[in-house]
Amino acid sequence: MKVTIKQERLAHALMLAGRIATSRAALPVLANVLLKADRNKLILTTTNLEIAISQTVSGKIEKPGSLTVPARLLSDYIASLPSDSIELTGNGAKLSIQADHYSSTINGVPAEEFPELPKITGGNRFKIDAVELKTAIQQTIFAASSDETRPILTGGYVHTHDGKIWMASTDSYRLAQKQLPTKPDTDFKLIAPAGALSDMVRIIGDEMGMVEVIYDETQIQFQFNDSNLITRQIDGQFPDYRQLIPKDSDVKFTIAKDEFTNITKVASLFARESAGSITLDVNEKDQQVSITSVASQVGENTSAASAKIEGSGKVTLNSRYLLDALNVIEGEQVSFRFSGKVSPCVLSSVAVKDYTHIIMPLKS
Repeated sequence: MKVTIKQERLAHALMLAGRIATSRAALPVLANVLLKADRNKLILTTTNLEIAISQTVSGKIEKPGSLTVPARLLSDYIASLPSDSIELTGNGAKLSIQADHYSSTINGVPAEEFPELPKITGGNRFKIDAVELKTAIQQTIFAASSDETRPILTGGYVHTHDGKIWMASTDSYRLAQKQLPTKPDTDFKLIAPAGALSDMVRIIGDEMGMVEVIYDETQIQFQFNDSNLITRQIDGQFPDYRQLIPKDSDVKFTIAKDEFTNITKVASLFARESAGSITLDVNEKDQQVSITSVASQVGENTSAASAKIEGSGKVTLNSRYLLDALNVIEGEQVSFRFSGKVSPCVLSSVAVKDYTHIIMPLKS
């Protein structure tokens, strides 16, 4: 293998692909990146056996070939080189790198020892705007569970309902739901691991374009520009979460998002001893929302803001859950509603109607 390639392109591709390579895996070769040169393209691939990421970089291919080398070492080394052309030469399982006054050789492993990558033959597919997909992931995936004993909740649920595509995640204490702007050709239900969706956010960056989603019964593939990610599906039945969303509530208020965020942040400072517990007191007469938190060793705090309110009541929440939702919701005004101290609380944007966030109250 002999390739001449731009340092910036190679460094960026290694940064994206190298994230899932791990030296802690049972197979040592999973710490490596597979380099395959062919037809004026260098394809870099990593896998952890659940997710595989491929990045394609254009370059001058003088001699095709393939080999694998340690991903982290190669990525760190290439990132340290001057921004210029780099020459990669593979000789057996050794990779020689020449750039300006830099010269090195990295010992690798033959490409034949790299695991065979999963493939989707046939399958169904749809396309979605890359930025829309990125937004949907960012607004939902943080609500997924990290509890591996309930694997079905550790991913993002991408599915159809009423002729629309939705993405949802929940850890059973909170739920985030986002409608995607693409109309499906057929009904489907997919559960993608949270890690794979988070990698898609990094791959998409801020670029425009379309992502093609290809899926079968066991795998999901995302193709975007020169990037390709394929992941296993999480097997199982996602909960019927829509029945948890109240259609109406006794107490409702509309408030400026920045003000609501600020009083929640202030209250959270005093809620650290109580696992983030804060109490919202909604007063229709005063048209005011106040948030109280108590720390026995530090003191207590009450912060308030004006709001447009219907009904009065109190509810106790986890401040981190509320802040997480406020940080991703769009629009300048948000709507919050609840009924009593144990029913789900519903947070949504006043202007943007395609996102809903549910938070379960704490027992006060």
